[in-house]
Amino acid sequence: MKPTSSAALPSVTPPWLDKGDNAWQMTAATLVGIQSVPGLVILYGSIVKKKWAINSAFMALYAFAAVLLCWVIWGYKMAFGKKLLPFWGKAGPALGQEYLVSQARLPATAHYHKHGPLAGQIETPEFYLLYPMATMIYFQFVFAAITLILIAGSLLGRMNILAWMIFVPLWLTFSYTVGAFSLWGGGFLFHWGVIDYSGGYVIHLSSGIAGFTAAYWVGPRLTADRQRFPPNNILLTLAGAGLLWLGWAGFNGGDPYSANIDASMAVLNTNICAAASLLTWTSLDVIVFGKPSVIGAVQGMITGLVCITPGAGVVQGWAAIIMGILSGSIPWFTMMVVHKKSALLQKVDDTLGVFHTHAVAGALGGLLTGLFAEPTLSNYFLVVQNSRGAFYGKNGGGQFGRQIVGALFVIGWNLVVTSIIMLVIRMFVPLRMPEEQLIVGDDAAHGEEAYALWGDGEKYDSSRPGFNEDEMSNFPGTPVNGVKNANQVIV
Repeated sequence: MKPTSSAALPSVTPPWLDKGDNAWQMTAATLVGIQSVPGLVILYGSIVKKKWAINSAFMALYAFAAVLLCWVIWGYKMAFGKKLLPFWGKAGPALGQEYLVSQARLPATAHYHKHGPLAGQIETPEFYLLYPMATMIYFQFVFAAITLILIAGSLLGRMNILAWMIFVPLWLTFSYTVGAFSLWGGGFLFHWGVIDYSGGYVIHLSSGIAGFTAAYWVGPRLTADRQRFPPNNILLTLAGAGLLWLGWAGFNGGDPYSANIDASMAVLNTNICAAASLLTWTSLDVIVFGKPSVIGAVQGMITGLVCITPGAGVVQGWAAIIMGILSGSIPWFTMMVVHKKSALLQKVDDTLGVFHTHAVAGALGGLLTGLFAEPTLSNYFLVVQNSRGAFYGKNGGGQFGRQIVGALFVIGWNLVVTSIIMLVIRMFVPLRMPEEQLIVGDDAAHGEEAYALWGDGEKYDSSRPGFNEDEMSNFPGTPVNGVKNANQVIV
């Protein structure tokens, strides 16, 4: 039976709800989610050697799902809830209806002036947003998920999948939530005024350092894989990279938490910096190596997107170009020159160079934000008023110093905590796949292969249903009952 009036039902449009802000925030969150699934799933599955396509894609897919459940059961409030410690929030579920439909608010912990004539008065208050907590929880989840997926990029081609499945919830709990609370959720770096607009530190610097550290503990790929690791599908790599680039509109455009003019600035600056960085990286490839590299262009695109992230909505367009030129050249230099001369960088097998594309580019972006943060744009976004980069004088030098301290905290925490997590996991599960799985790849690790192709070094089990000995003997390089054909071609 239909109600006779709308008053008979509780309102689903409370007075504080702005449908435009709510629609944009959920759209932005979905764009960030698309960066991971399918974006990085496609990129990882296609940029690696064929025998690791399934494993690499699955590491990303698993992390996305696992992070979501951990996030709503305990993680969100550790990152954005009431203060437990200056760098950590109190754990708790974010699942109750009353909580989810209430008005979103950040941070959950206000900060008060401690000295001077304003002592005792609120310095950084809790501010209310024009949509429900459910939207905010969804938005923050996709950032947490992509951080874990970026770490996977350092570990592709050899990490034990069971160890990865344990690593994801542990690192989310003991590392990501700490960085997120400290810089975004009302922790000590947030109230001190460190600028991390959309995750240059929380996401990219932390994932780059954590990935490099985890790669050290897991150990390297097989020597043959390190020496030759060609992408199995460069066109699909470009498709994944394209989803990553366009998805960044939500990544940076969603962090003003409103469909306002600062979101527009952030989206435009993001694309400017990415384009400048891609062109710079490609130009350096042509100058030094004589030809442009498609994979190099993708790396340049990523470093540009990462570099602009900590300052996307607080810098001017000309600064975004400068940041793009620097993000296309400094990480290029660390990857192409420093890496080859450093014994430590050579020892650690960082499969996709996440240290260079995310840690170096993220730290660079955070420091450049300390130089180029424009005062008016900063006041549009930051709860710590009168912030400005060193380029704009007055107390700008202090901002640059705060950016350095923020970077050092993220680096130090991730080095220590990631190492502890890896040491704990290896007490129960080997961190690295056994040699026999490393030789075969996906077929041994998952019982599945990405492509129906023969002769890429896989082993075939004659005990499997449907195995035809006569038919298999027609394929060069295929062992039959342990004996290889005389005309075998070893790949």
